[in-house]
Amino acid sequence: MSLFDLTGKTAVITGASSGLGVQFAKALARQGADVALMARRAEKLTDVQKEIEQLGVRCLSVPCDVTKMDELKRSVAQIENFFGKVDILVNNAGTGGSVAAEEQTDDEWKRVIDLNLNSVYYVSREFGRGMVARKYGKIINLGSIHSTVAMPGLKISSYCASKGAVAMLTKELANEWAPYNITVNAIGPAYFPSELTDSFVESEDFKQVIKAYCPMGRAGRAGELDGAIVYFASDASSYTTGQLLTIDGGWTSI
Repeated sequence: MSLFDLTGKTAVITGASSGLGVQFAKALARQGADVALMARRAEKLTDVQKEIEQLGVRCLSVPCDVTKMDELKRSVAQIENFFGKVDILVNNAGTGGSVAAEEQTDDEWKRVIDLNLNSVYYVSREFGRGMVARKYGKIINLGSIHSTVAMPGLKISSYCASKGAVAMLTKELANEWAPYNITVNAIGPAYFPSELTDSFVESEDFKQVIKAYCPMGRAGRAGELDGAIVYFASDASSYTTGQLLTIDGGWTSI
């Protein structure tokens, strides 16, 4: 158990007001980590904070739009002042969007790239400075199966571009920060229940697609990403860096 024990560590999760962000926060808190929650929706953060505190750890909710640098810098300072340090960062904030490439507007492209890619770099940079100074850190980025593959019938050029770039950014940050005892890894989920995906995952079209392309023949279930998050956040992964772990029921194996 001590290999995965996060007691005394502080974890930051972006996009923590719902969905996978909440699951990640709970998974790390169950292992003893104190948790800082970052997201735009302050009212939802308050409810999540109460749930996390019931697990017996300290929790701070910080409303923040991670695409806005002034809000991000203020939030980083607030979190570091409150906890004294940040050991673990989960870059979970993200968005979707399905539109034909030839019809996508400049604003739509920029919206997806700003949140899915640019914010991952900016948040990592701002918290990374403290990790470099302390010579310790665990950064986990949210990629996707679409970091490596597309999907027939799904028009998601900006999403695929952003998630593919996250996989490569993960490798480069791992390369640059390895001398400071900082590991940088990514998980690449297939389709899991969330606000962004529920309507799509429950559709008949998706059920047919997943039967054809996923060996397990189903979407992911709540909790099936927890092991990967805890592994990458803990000292069990002390010699693992620059990796994308795809969790997809075998989707990318065929």
